[in-house]
Amino acid sequence: MDIYREEILDHYKNPRNFGPTSLKASRGERVFKARETNASCGDVMEMAVVLKGGRLSAIKFEGEGCAVSMAAASMLTEKVKGKKVAEAEKMTDDEMIGLLKIEVGPTRRKCATLGLVCLRKALP
Repeated sequence: MDIYREEILDHYKNPRNFGPTSLKASRGERVFKARETNASCGDVMEMAVVLKGGRLSAIKFEGEGCAVSMAAASMLTEKVKGKKVAEAEKMTDDEMIGLLKIEVGPTRRKCATLGLVCLRKALP
């Protein structure tokens, strides 16, 4: 399988939930942020989540990175938005990589899971 298949390129070029992470909390909401890097690839990511009633009511990420890390973060935000915190916390690295629907070798594993690492760090 080609690592830059069409869906990955679409998420890379048109990332979902990408933009400033300066989310604001309304009544009954809390905002949490985290920043993570992947030194082996040079990827940098910041993620912010808004929690309301134990659910991820909003999520944004921004940063720079390779196609795999940016596409994976985009796919992740689509998957977890609206989910309960407990559901998001249960997501495994293998499930994250599964969203990409490609084979990810050891050198690209950190790229594929950077968004999940950042999300885990952001969750309370």
